Amino acid sequence: MATTSEQTVLQFKPSTASLTARVHPLVIFNICDCYVRRPDQADRVVGTLLGSVSPDGIVEIKNSYAVPHSESSDQVALDIDYHHNMFLSHQKVNPKEAIVGWYSTGFGVSGGSALIHDFYSREIPNPIHLTVDTGFSNGVGTIKAFVSVNLSLGDRQLAAQFQEIPLDLRLIEAERVGFDILKKTAVDKVPTDLEGMEASMEHLLALIDDVYKYVDSVVEGQVAPDNSIGRFISETIASLPKIPPSAFDKLVNDSLQDQLLLLYLSSITRTQLSLAEKLNTVAQILGDQSEIRASSRMSIPIRFFGQSGIIL
Repeated sequence: MATTSEQTVLQFKPSTASLTARVHPLVIFNICDCYVRRPDQADRVVGTLLGSVSPDGIVEIKNSYAVPHSESSDQVALDIDYHHNMFLSHQKVNPKEAIVGWYSTGFGVSGGSALIHDFYSREIPNPIHLTVDTGFSNGVGTIKAFVSVNLSLGDRQLAAQFQEIPLDLRLIEAERVGFDILKKTAVDKVPTDLEGMEASMEHLLALIDDVYKYVDSVVEGQVAPDNSIGRFISETIASLPKIPPSAFDKLVNDSLQDQLLLLYLSSITRTQLSLAEKLNTVAQILGDQSEIRASSRMSIPIRFFGQSGIIL
């Protein structure tokens, strides 16, 4: 009679460690750029993710590069030599960056993702699969990270399932402005520094208004107080510099005047460069015409007469 330990059970084998991914904006911009430059016959692009893994299971995704590939309904082909050569080149520049996974464009996991993930599983243990919705179809730009979980029957592995893990997009305010521009389907122009400052101030005022509403709700007893949020607000207020409003206004006005001066100087420099380029072009044309006239004056035809009087 078989014991309980000898019974065959269908089960998932989770990862050995709980992973959390942190992706830097350079990776997202590189992926979007590779998608724009993809071949006409390619529906998506795939590539390698570079970064580091901390002992507490946090995967820092800091860089990436695209890998040429071709795929059909039943097979996927990767340029493995190109992948290895690119990785060796990156190692010469930054030896601290290692392979942490791979990426693909599109919404969610596709059919050929399991085959590509199997290749990267042979490169490193437990790779990260990052998906980027380059179409920004829902206006958010969905970015997700997955790991593979094996489905086994006893000691026999049957299949693998992609399981989503927490993902944190590390953006500072200037990078967030650029990321918001990517999400728009039609952009007339890149905003100037003043327009970016205006958008940042509007966002800051909206956040301050939300904090005001939360504090008023707690004081009136409409929302239960949260000590962690209270400490965070207190530390934020304590970190503000103690300066009078008049001095603060002067700092803002001086910074604004500096920005306007830089814009004015850059406009003058651009105008001077354009004028110098046109003058240089005109000088070259006039120089070529003078050389042609000089050569035409010096090229006098010389005729020789033979003994029979025939012109040679």
